[in-house]
Amino acid sequence: MAAESEHDPAKNERLPFEPSKKRSTPASSKAKAKPTTPASSKAKAKSTTPASSEGAKPTASVKKPQQPVAAAPKKVEPRHYTKEEMTIPQVVSQRMIRRVAGFCGVPTTLGIITLIASYLLVSYTDIKIAPIVVLLVNMGLFGLGVLGITYGVLSASWDEDRSGGALGWQEFKTNWGRMKDTWRETQQKNV
Repeated sequence: MAAESEHDPAKNERLPFEPSKKRSTPASSKAKAKPTTPASSKAKAKSTTPASSEGAKPTASVKKPQQPVAAAPKKVEPRHYTKEEMTIPQVVSQRMIRRVAGFCGVPTTLGIITLIASYLLVSYTDIKIAPIVVLLVNMGLFGLGVLGITYGVLSASWDEDRSGGALGWQEFKTNWGRMKDTWRETQQKNV
């Protein structure tokens, strides 16, 4: 494997976390970017001839046959959106904030209340509560609060004219489907 990495320049220049398909070698990218012309090939032929003066060792240069450069596929430029097009409408953002406050705020508040209540019960009464029970209950409530942020945003209707249902399950399914479709499209474009 060490022998492979010594001979493959793309592997040596690649970052450890960078996929090998995404990066091309500098030599191949220069060859693709610069088409060869007869004048430039003559200049290359002159520069590759070995110098026989002053004891320089002649090196064997093998001329490779010229291959026609294939036309690069047309790259579709992504559409650039204006700031107004990218902004979430005020009505929709307020709807998202209200839903996040409800779906995240209620479990988080209950988690804080159970911490205080368990402390008061253990300190001022004879009731003994196992610490692991308090920990698990609080982890569950705070975890629901974190999930409530996501659910609050995705369960809000993204249509300005329609407010959606009380729990927003139908809107959640619609928005989750949109998110998955967008994710799949970006994965296909990156491949």
